[in-house]
Amino acid sequence: MRKLFGTDGVRGKANLHPMTADMALRIGAAVGRYFRRESNTAHRVVIGKDTRLSGYMFENALTAGLTSTGMNVLLLGPVPSPAVGLMTRSMRADLGVMISASHNPAEDNGIKFFGPDGFKLSDEVEVELEALIEAGVEPAQAGNIGRAKRIDDARFRYGERVKSSLPRDMRLDGLKVVIDCANGAAHRAAPEILWELGAEVIPMGVSPDGKNINKGCGSTQPAAAAETVVAHGAHVGICLDGDADRVVVIDENGTIADGDQLMALLAATWSEDGRLTGQALVATVMSNLGLERFLNARDIGLERTGVGDRYVVERMREGGFNLGGEQSGHIVMTDFATTGDGLMAGLHFLAEMIRQGKKASELARQFQPVPQLLKNVRFEQGQLPLEASQVQDAISLAERQLSGQGRLLIRKSGTEPLIRVMAECEDMALLNRTVDDVVAAVESVTA
Repeated sequence: MRKLFGTDGVRGKANLHPMTADMALRIGAAVGRYFRRESNTAHRVVIGKDTRLSGYMFENALTAGLTSTGMNVLLLGPVPSPAVGLMTRSMRADLGVMISASHNPAEDNGIKFFGPDGFKLSDEVEVELEALIEAGVEPAQAGNIGRAKRIDDARFRYGERVKSSLPRDMRLDGLKVVIDCANGAAHRAAPEILWELGAEVIPMGVSPDGKNINKGCGSTQPAAAAETVVAHGAHVGICLDGDADRVVVIDENGTIADGDQLMALLAATWSEDGRLTGQALVATVMSNLGLERFLNARDIGLERTGVGDRYVVERMREGGFNLGGEQSGHIVMTDFATTGDGLMAGLHFLAEMIRQGKKASELARQFQPVPQLLKNVRFEQGQLPLEASQVQDAISLAERQLSGQGRLLIRKSGTEPLIRVMAECEDMALLNRTVDDVVAAVESVTA
């Protein structure tokens, strides 16, 4: 069992355990020791971050820990998470680190890791790292301490890779695009890339101050972007989250499309073109039943995994699939990237608008979703609400009531102290009743 690592690295409120400078230093030392290859070549790690105020503190602490074990640190500054995966591979680094809490508020922060292949670490490696962190590691001898160097062109390298995922002759001339960067890691890269491809760009969320990341903007709060699309008569809106590994798309009418709709479009298009390897899409248990029905009607398989884009990627690599993602907007295209890339996915949506000559509204609604209801219940540290007998009884009853009509999914969040209660059912009364009953049972043991 992992204690520090959740669904996507280590995460929490800045300056509270586990997200303290001291813990970041210990984590840096442990991963530095773990990933130092036994060779005569230089050992290096790349570190990127988003725009949170606490990012400076964690960048310095991680650098201290890593250099203390002889690792040379290459500091990328604010870049999207997928850029760290890219740079880890292209710079032949032993390790990549992204300092970000993704879509969480500015008060939170996190540390996630990429192996030398640019992919996120497995559960097994994280268990070994936790043991090292707890035990502590011996620092390098004074003459072997690592160096730190800032890399100034990381976002440009990333931009070239993102653009190269489109056909060479693909341009976005004539498209008016609202891009909401969530005051996060892509606040410079995303508008630049769209402009370079020929789009008329209306930027939002591009004035980070360390405290406004994801605040009233971005993929989890796209209402302002939707209003801007309509007000400016834009053809489409693209909303990223704080580290730009998620995306939602907004059509010309201000209607929001989630990751399931984007995956449906790409899977169907790639299948028609013979580019969908394994003739299947990989998605999590959270993806809508309507997506599954849409794919089945086109003889496209759906491989479901646990929640978290790294579990999606693990299944993609195991099965040789090249398209996957999450309803939340992580879209993974392993032909071009090692992790979810919100901007890249958004560009591929724009490319389909150009290629098919269709409006965003014609492409962003690929299927009719089955009604889905998700409610969250917060709990305190140390509580184990899902183990309570009354909660288990409520879950069993709800599953019996939904049998043959829908499905129920109960899980503990891997990034926040929340129990997530989700159900799907076309009978709205039954849907609301079953979710509310389970939520009430959970609340009764967390109050």
